[in-house]
Amino acid sequence: MVSKDKDEITIITKKENISKVKALELVGDYKLIEFKPAVPFQTVGFLAKIAEVIANQGMNILIVSTFSKDYIMIKEECYEKGIQALKDTGFPIEFE
Repeated sequence: MVSKDKDEITIITKKENISKVKALELVGDYKLIEFKPAVPFQTVGFLAKIAEVIANQGMNILIVSTFSKDYIMIKEECYEKGIQALKDTGFPIEFE
């Protein structure tokens, strides 16, 4: 994923691609979790609830959204705890 605004360009990529990118700063060791809401723009509070669940566990996330999907990035050491918190709240979790 690439995000560009007047101040910066942010690239989200797999570890094996990092050597291909000339970067000023690297932030790593995150896992990407994909959400596919049935009706993305009409699912009011969907991302707020995800953020609340994760925050209540003392963890932080980065949220990235596209037209049909939402993603969160969570530190690898928090991944299992975050997944369990989302499951406990009722979010269906599937692994590919």
